Amino acid sequence: MPTSPPLRVLVAESETPEERKERRASAGRSAGESYAATLAQLMPGSTIDRVTPSDADHTPMRPDTLAAYDAVFLSGSPLHVWEDQPETRRQLDFMRAVYTSGTPAFGSCAGLQVAVAAAGGTVRKMPHRQEAGLARRLTATAAGRDHPMLAARPAVWDAPAIHGDEVETLPEGATLLAGNAAVRVQAVEIRHGDHGIFWGVQYHPELAPGEIGAALRRQADGLVEAGLARDGDDVEAQAALFDALHDAPDDHALWWRLGIDAQVAEEPRRRTELIAFIEHLVLPTWERRRGPAAIAA
Repeated sequence: MPTSPPLRVLVAESETPEERKERRASAGRSAGESYAATLAQLMPGSTIDRVTPSDADHTPMRPDTLAAYDAVFLSGSPLHVWEDQPETRRQLDFMRAVYTSGTPAFGSCAGLQVAVAAAGGTVRKMPHRQEAGLARRLTATAAGRDHPMLAARPAVWDAPAIHGDEVETLPEGATLLAGNAAVRVQAVEIRHGDHGIFWGVQYHPELAPGEIGAALRRQADGLVEAGLARDGDDVEAQAALFDALHDAPDDHALWWRLGIDAQVAEEPRRRTELIAFIEHLVLPTWERRRGPAAIAA
């Protein structure tokens, strides 16, 4: 992995200040901080900046400023993209500037939804049930089977997920790459404007199992209300399994209890889409912008 000159990437939080505080209390990090920690492992030596576009005091970033980055990553959050709120409008304005900049972008969960809406698609509350803990039996479309983001995935796989909103309609320039029985749009590529390119997934390749456990606890009341759990004890029991997997990823008894395989339990496989994005879009962007002389320095 090149380190001189370093890759320079930007992580955009989708959470509000209150949501960041709540997540830090339960998981130790905000969603953006968690994303940055994962990227630091995948791209050692890189410069990773973090911004909070939803915040009222955020200074809007110009496309030429964003163009100085090799990649932009959009975190997940409880943000409801379908709500016309100041936080949502600021997040969408940020993503439109990212598209204009031409810097390749990747987003998970709400990050995917923001990218879809910023390009002209729509997002809605899931009409039937949430996905909480795992997205099951994900399957690539014909286009997805030939796409580098999913090339290392098997025919069917599971992934960490927790969300109650989904993409309703894709914008012009989007290619559907994967879905499952619960959510039609689970992975997508979007090409928008003259140079904008985005890869995204509805699930969470950046999260460790313990972070999924913490998310289940934060949303326990909603999970019971939605009928996914009978009571708080049910939620705690499921969260505890994710905590145990976090500590013992090779424990096949836990694999059996959670109904998972290596695609969820093993960290490199869990991060498949992020690794593909870095290899196929981030590193080529870095090389193209720095040039042979800079790379050899």
